[in-house]
Amino acid sequence: MKLFLLSFFSGAGLLFAQQAQDSLQAEIQLKGVTVAALSATDQTPIAFSNVTKEDLVARNLGTDLPILLNFLPGVVTTSDAGAGVGYTGIRVRGSDATRVNVTINGIPYNDSESQGTFWVDLPDFSSSVESLQLQRGVGTSTNGSGAFGASLNITTDAVSRNAYAQFAHSFGSFDTQKHTLKFSTGLLDDRFELSGRLSKIDSDGYVDRASSDLKSYFLQAVYQEGKTQFKALAFGGHERTYQSWFGVDADTLKVNRTYNPAGANYDSEGNISGYYDDQVDNYDQDHFQLHLNQQINLYWSMGLGLNYTYGRGYYQELNDLWYDQNVDFSGKTDPAYLSLPSVDAQATENITQKWLDNDFYVANINARFQKNNNILDLGVFHSKYVGDHFGVLLWADQTGGAVPGHRFYENQGVKKDTNIFTKLTHSIDGRWVAFADLQYRWVDYKVSGVEAGPQPIAIDRNYGFFNPKIGLTYNLNNASQAYVSVARAHREPNRTDFENGNPVPESLTDFEMGWRMSSETFKWGVNLYYMDYKNQLVLTGAVDEVGAPIRENSGNSYRLGLEWDADLYVSPTLRLNTNLTLSDNKNRNFIFERDGQLQDLGNTHLSYSPSVVGASQLIYTPSESLTISLFTKHVGEQYMGNIDANLSKLPSYTTQDIGIQYEFDAAWCKSLTFQLLLNNIFDAAYVSNGYFYTYDDTWSNPGMVQTIEGAGYYPQAGFHFLTGVTVRL
Repeated sequence: MKLFLLSFFSGAGLLFAQQAQDSLQAEIQLKGVTVAALSATDQTPIAFSNVTKEDLVARNLGTDLPILLNFLPGVVTTSDAGAGVGYTGIRVRGSDATRVNVTINGIPYNDSESQGTFWVDLPDFSSSVESLQLQRGVGTSTNGSGAFGASLNITTDAVSRNAYAQFAHSFGSFDTQKHTLKFSTGLLDDRFELSGRLSKIDSDGYVDRASSDLKSYFLQAVYQEGKTQFKALAFGGHERTYQSWFGVDADTLKVNRTYNPAGANYDSEGNISGYYDDQVDNYDQDHFQLHLNQQINLYWSMGLGLNYTYGRGYYQELNDLWYDQNVDFSGKTDPAYLSLPSVDAQATENITQKWLDNDFYVANINARFQKNNNILDLGVFHSKYVGDHFGVLLWADQTGGAVPGHRFYENQGVKKDTNIFTKLTHSIDGRWVAFADLQYRWVDYKVSGVEAGPQPIAIDRNYGFFNPKIGLTYNLNNASQAYVSVARAHREPNRTDFENGNPVPESLTDFEMGWRMSSETFKWGVNLYYMDYKNQLVLTGAVDEVGAPIRENSGNSYRLGLEWDADLYVSPTLRLNTNLTLSDNKNRNFIFERDGQLQDLGNTHLSYSPSVVGASQLIYTPSESLTISLFTKHVGEQYMGNIDANLSKLPSYTTQDIGIQYEFDAAWCKSLTFQLLLNNIFDAAYVSNGYFYTYDDTWSNPGMVQTIEGAGYYPQAGFHFLTGVTVRL
């Protein structure tokens, strides 16, 4: 640690000594220093993909951001409601969303406790994204929880020099509708701009009652003069979605793919008498950011970022008495679970809300020195999260004397996260470029109180992680680079991990080697990776009561893969963008207890890690106004667990979509654009996600233990469409 701090500050001092005087009066275009520090370039020895606003527009008709990234290398996406609106998820190289680090303008978006990303809380956020970069593997040092599969760096709308107003409306299958209003004042007096967005999205969902009622906003004020730029942002959203995280079993999947068991109300004979209308997830999230970017002189620039995020909401559910006592056996109708005050209280049907009320504070500062082809980035980051968890009893047949609004559990989680990093990109001789990235991260996590059950919860952990990364890039010429790198990363368990056991931190050594090349007519790259894990927190396949994945330390495991991607201009009117990932993902010497006996299963497949993932976009542009695209996605078979059980296997699937975009000339507006998106045109009946679980049966045959397996599935929509119109004034 002392050596790291010494190199950090001595490196800064040496480069300060080298800087030129601040007498040079060059006009320098300002760029977000924090975002630049987290981003990769062609001289960075890692694998990454850049996505522009124009890339997102082609499919942005209401679906969440993960669905729009579905065609990037190594990406697998899923949707609980089956059509890309509501709760959606993304996996990269087999790693789930809790292990994909996401930043928005350099500010972490992953929830501090669960480490997940919930895009349903920021509906239509894609309409306010200027660009993003998906780094695969460990990537460069970033803010927030470590990247164990990928990192996603998002930059919001850039300054518009010209004023505009834009209206976008779309509708489609499952009564999906999106309405978006965007505006900008343009750059007033060449200094100030105010821009914003309001959005409303509604959808019934492919799955029964999997409805979404989503609202969001985005407001940005920018002041820039000379070498100074100041940004103030406020953005957020409100979501109310009917629960659809339960999936269906194999028998139901065959006869009724859209069935949703959520909210079912049973009579005393076990027959469904109806569904509870308010079996919903209801959440608000507001983000406030301040960013200062300052060009100090010709070589030095600095950036300051401040953030406050306020999230609050609940999921509400009917706990049916018959279902609890005959099927689920969760005890949610038990008076002890509800902490009812009367000792004579009886098991009771009830309605509860489980709340999360949280505050997230962030401060980070970055400095960049750039001279010729040498770049030094210095960064310091600190965040604090405070999350209150509590349950409220809204109604019960038997209240046991509880007062209205009775809280039946209450606990608080507090997490502090600090990191300091230095990155150096150094040109050795015009061809060789050395890359070094040193980060130290401190994590302090405490939880105290009572969980639902009631069960006491007490977590008090402190971690210190040193994450070094080094690499070399060789420039064969101006358009071709070969690179090699090795990176070390560590990551702490999340709250659910602690609730389900006594987890330990996981570590990863990531080896990357690749070659990329570009010209006026093509751009392609090939990358070989080997990710060696220690105590990887792998998905077991099981999920908790709200569909969150359950993980466990697996000992030693690895991911070995080959990625290839290409962007080819076949002709002036035809472009092909394609990628393919082939991989081998294994647990080493996996131990599993079956029928009461520990068994060494040897090397088993890592859960949710298909060995083949491919995608292509064939884009035909016969004129400047018309674009026709064919999108293809293939995902190979995958296991939902780690024991190679046949029941846990998800079949491979392939889907094709067609996109049509036509821009009209109109005298009364700047542009008029029509879009049509035909999804899954061959009506493939596929499942992109599911869950797998085991339990020991000790009562059917007394004295014997039998391990029982079970699985559930999240079916995705067959053929469906979205169409829209955008008017820009």
